[in-house]
Amino acid sequence: MTVTRWARGRTADLLVAAATTVVFLGWSAAVARPQDRPLWPGGAVLIVLMCGIWALRRRHPVLVVAVVTLAVPLYYPMGYPDGPVALVLLPALFNAATRCRLAVPLGAVIVVNCGFVVVGVLRSQGRLDGREAVVNGEAVGALGVVLLVTVGMGQYVRARRAELAAAERRAVEAERDREAEARRRATEERLRIARELHDVLAHQISLIHVQAGAALHRRDDADQAYASLEAIKQASKDTLRELRAVLGVLRHVDDTGPSPASSTTPPAPPAGTVGTVGTAVGAPSLELAGQLVARTRAAGLAVRLTGDTDPEFLGSLPAPVSAAGYRIVQEALTNVVRHAHASSATVRITRADGAVVLQVDDDGAGPCDPAALERGNGLRGMRERAAAVGGRVSAEPGPSGGFRVHARLPLPHAPQPTTRPATRPAT
Repeated sequence: MTVTRWARGRTADLLVAAATTVVFLGWSAAVARPQDRPLWPGGAVLIVLMCGIWALRRRHPVLVVAVVTLAVPLYYPMGYPDGPVALVLLPALFNAATRCRLAVPLGAVIVVNCGFVVVGVLRSQGRLDGREAVVNGEAVGALGVVLLVTVGMGQYVRARRAELAAAERRAVEAERDREAEARRRATEERLRIARELHDVLAHQISLIHVQAGAALHRRDDADQAYASLEAIKQASKDTLRELRAVLGVLRHVDDTGPSPASSTTPPAPPAGTVGTVGTAVGAPSLELAGQLVARTRAAGLAVRLTGDTDPEFLGSLPAPVSAAGYRIVQEALTNVVRHAHASSATVRITRADGAVVLQVDDDGAGPCDPAALERGNGLRGMRERAAAVGGRVSAEPGPSGGFRVHARLPLPHAPQPTTRPATRPAT
């Protein structure tokens, strides 16, 4: 598009230059008087040069104004016919003023006026013959005013063009920023969804796997086998419920969100949610840590919940902190069940210095490969959840054996109680 406009502009300039040359040559020849110097060849060459140079105004504005500035004071004092040649000064100055710095058109104005003044002085001293032209003081002053006004108009147009170009650049940058922000939000949302699905599936399916193995191992003991199957049923029910909560939020966003072409603003959260997939009402929170421990205990791992487990305190935690804390504890217990070969674990919840401190210790004897820990998604997800609320997580061997996960999640200065249902919605 820019190349096409440039080509059209050059064609138009060529046509204007050709038409102006023909008109000025004809006009100057028509107004010639007997005492004037013959137009051909010197005057005609100057007219062709001054008019034809206009074809280069877009690419070489300084050259155009320089040629016209020198040719006009040369044409009239030499006694050529008094045609409209001086008019080429105005568009040349205007073009230079819109495309060049102010010094270029002002310098041209000074040169033109000085040229006429010099001619007037030489003529007054009798050193220069020829008919009277625009060389007296009043004429030069009037010419200077007209030229300065032309330069001022060109500078105004140049400033307006610069403002419009700057506004267009800002609009383009703002659009680019909006697109980048939309991509960033989409990436963050995908990461949140991935963490939610990982936490739900990894924990519950790990429990199902353990219980299924126990049922197979105890198939001769009907009571124990049925207990394991009952635990599998409950774990499956919990998995479906949490997946339904996650997918329900996604379905609402897909059904009600505006199209990308109409807006990049994310849609309002559905009723019953706090605003993200990970903090929907009914989603896990530290208030449900007891249920989490009970389900893990049913899988055969002796788990104790200690510390500040007062429901009033846990219920007063901000939703993002509570959800992040639950998921960290859930992932830590999942790793204990899957990898630690532990027989017992302790979950401790405390508050200290304006933060919730979570600690999960086990007595496992499983291999501890730091490189494997970093490659997995579990520890990465815990760190991301903690970082999202301004906290941090460490995972390392415990001081007396086993493994320890320690998380510190800061609280606002004045935490407000969060109203939540006492139990999860039924499936």
